Amino acid sequence: MPGDHGLGDWLRRLESLDPARIEFGLDRVVAVLRRLDVAPPAGRVFTVAGTNGKGSTVGILERCLRAAGFRVGRYTSPHLRRYTERVSIDGAEIGAAPLVAAFADVEAAAAGTPLTYFEFGTLAAFRAFSAARCDTWVLEVGMGGRLDAVNAVDPDFSLITTIGLDHQEFLGHTIEAIAGEKAGILRAGRPSFYGDRPVPGAIRTQAQVLGSPLTAFGEGFGVEAGPQRWLWWGGGARRDDLPLLSGWTDAQYRNAGLALAALQAFDAATVPAAAKLPGLLADAMPAGRFQRCVRGGREWILDVAHNPQAAAALRAQLATLPPADTTVVTALLADKAVAGFAAELAPLAGRWIVCHLDGSRASPTERLLAGLAEAGVHGAATAEDPAAAFAAAAAATPPGGRIVVCGSFRLVGPALDWLGL
Repeated sequence: MPGDHGLGDWLRRLESLDPARIEFGLDRVVAVLRRLDVAPPAGRVFTVAGTNGKGSTVGILERCLRAAGFRVGRYTSPHLRRYTERVSIDGAEIGAAPLVAAFADVEAAAAGTPLTYFEFGTLAAFRAFSAARCDTWVLEVGMGGRLDAVNAVDPDFSLITTIGLDHQEFLGHTIEAIAGEKAGILRAGRPSFYGDRPVPGAIRTQAQVLGSPLTAFGEGFGVEAGPQRWLWWGGGARRDDLPLLSGWTDAQYRNAGLALAALQAFDAATVPAAAKLPGLLADAMPAGRFQRCVRGGREWILDVAHNPQAAAALRAQLATLPPADTTVVTALLADKAVAGFAAELAPLAGRWIVCHLDGSRASPTERLLAGLAEAGVHGAATAEDPAAAFAAAAAATPPGGRIVVCGSFRLVGPALDWLGL
């Protein structure tokens, strides 16, 4: 494809790529990467894997590194509204022109090698970072770790946030099996970090086999939150007497602690001073993570929680707020555990609205309703698309009530637009 085609042309082509025809593995990605003019910054690649909390952890790493003067390339997925959200250079979303140039470079290097949508985009992000001379890379794994395209670049610091049941058809049906896949981002002799407890045996074993020094939550670093203040410790450093952050629960503080532990191991000067840390952490949160606003006298909360573990974290965040008449609007992809997800939020919801999403990966509303029923939720309303669901929620929720939009990125993204955020 000629390099002067517009971004929309490239994205339509990428969306037409058929992963079913492509063998699962990293060999193709590594081969194309070798032919690209890409130079990852020595000693400054942070890779973040895990079931939940990756986006928040990446955001904290990026914000703190930039505050310390580094030129950071950040790669995340999926996106909420625009594909360009996935690639950030020095704190700014990449423009269409440099991304198109990176796509063209990837196609030239591929020379007919088949790539999936995610693989093509990941290689383009690496090329864009190299072209922009980013001196530090912060990369979010898309799924799993061992065979994820992001893992084609060797991390200097490997972070795993937490392990829960998600993407079982690809990663396995037990915590240990999934942990083994995510532990594939660890590298010999390079530090690794785990942000939850207990540490799965598969992660400890992989770290020992590789000689990767493992720093785990509650062992090499930790956070302690009280009624009014919290603190972080790790690597011989501490940040005490920090003000609590609105809506944060144990999960969010653990993510922050994980990011700070990796930064401390990288360069202690990148861990912000206590006076600056709360503001940096608040600014680091990506869109669609317990994002709150008021419209028409109703509170809206948007969150991309889409599996049972994330739904439990969302419920804990909601429990920090005053009780309110609550409507939940949700839509999930077909591979998600609907009943387990709904069961976590059911005690807080007075009404449910499920909506249809376009695309072959979307879960049909019939399946969503069946999953809700399995969780004891009956009488949920349905909507033909996200906009209809939001309008129905606004009409059904009384003034002073709360509307929680959660689930797929493909639902939360349209909610940002519908609310004008």
